[in-house]
Amino acid sequence: MKKLVRFFVLIVLMSAALLFTITKMNESQGFSSGNTLTIYNWGDYINSDLIDRFEEETGVKVIYETFDSNEAMKTKIEQGGTTYDIAVPSEYMIDKMRKEDLLIPLDHSKLPNLKNIDERFMDLPFDPKNKYSVPYFWGTVGIVYNPTMLDGKEITSWNDLWDEDLRNEILLIDGAREVMGMGLNSLGYSLNDTDPEHLLEAKEKLNALTPNIKAIVGDESRMLLENQEAAIGLVWSGVASELMYENEDLEYVVPEEGSNLWFDNMVIPKTAKNVEAAHQFINFMLDAEVAAENTEYVSYSTPNKAALPLLPEELVNDERFYPSPELTEKLEVYENLGVKNLAYYNELFLEFKMHRK
Repeated sequence: MKKLVRFFVLIVLMSAALLFTITKMNESQGFSSGNTLTIYNWGDYINSDLIDRFEEETGVKVIYETFDSNEAMKTKIEQGGTTYDIAVPSEYMIDKMRKEDLLIPLDHSKLPNLKNIDERFMDLPFDPKNKYSVPYFWGTVGIVYNPTMLDGKEITSWNDLWDEDLRNEILLIDGAREVMGMGLNSLGYSLNDTDPEHLLEAKEKLNALTPNIKAIVGDESRMLLENQEAAIGLVWSGVASELMYENEDLEYVVPEEGSNLWFDNMVIPKTAKNVEAAHQFINFMLDAEVAAENTEYVSYSTPNKAALPLLPEELVNDERFYPSPELTEKLEVYENLGVKNLAYYNELFLEFKMHRK
């Protein structure tokens, strides 16, 4: 019996020694179980070299996961299976998450680089005084098109897309807010309109666009547009920028009737385990040099005014991606429509997609 007890004691001591060795090895690399930061972001939405630099500078190990929709992100955070320390939702979802007590207030004293953010992008209605979020990127929804495939035709308006000469040439985003918003804007309505009659009118007008629609897709639109398998796409401005870099024939326009002005902000979810490191990372991303490097990689517009002088002039002076104040006044931020209204948007969008079949 004593031999058996000694045997178990020996096993326990060996296990403890092994655990101690592993812990020390991790610490020698700057990592430990309590020194990890888990980030939840959109796909390909950060320069990975910056994550490496942050790890080297702070000794914090970063675990990076991605999502493909605000709704999927929110659901996973609510479920709490993974304790994300940072997430990057869009403006309407930030509004929703703060109202549902899913976010931790930020400690601005730990974010000295917050001074680098352009005041135009601070204290917006979806997060008054930026209590819960910090701007990451911003942009617009618009039309990318290839004039060489359209006999030099210029597109300036949403209504140009209904031209019968554009049969089977248009790719749409698979998103209810974007597509229904396009329909509403083309009629002169707000893209946050909740009047049932206006929404039905927008859906009927979208139905009339069906002959011109080649497909309703996600990320595949990039490849199809780049390979000239379609001449026109409803896209986010950053996607347009990437496409135009690969294909100089492409143009991007924010339609004259107006469109969406969107923001993606960094937040700390309620389930965060490493709030201190989360503040460190947010402040790191707000550094002018870091923001400039990230902007050149991601291709979306930066809200970091201190980063602008570090970027190529042709980029920051391009009004297609940094719109003039006159055009900006016609742009609208998506509002949190509430469960009932959002469900109706989704219902009408689904009916529109079924109409195509």
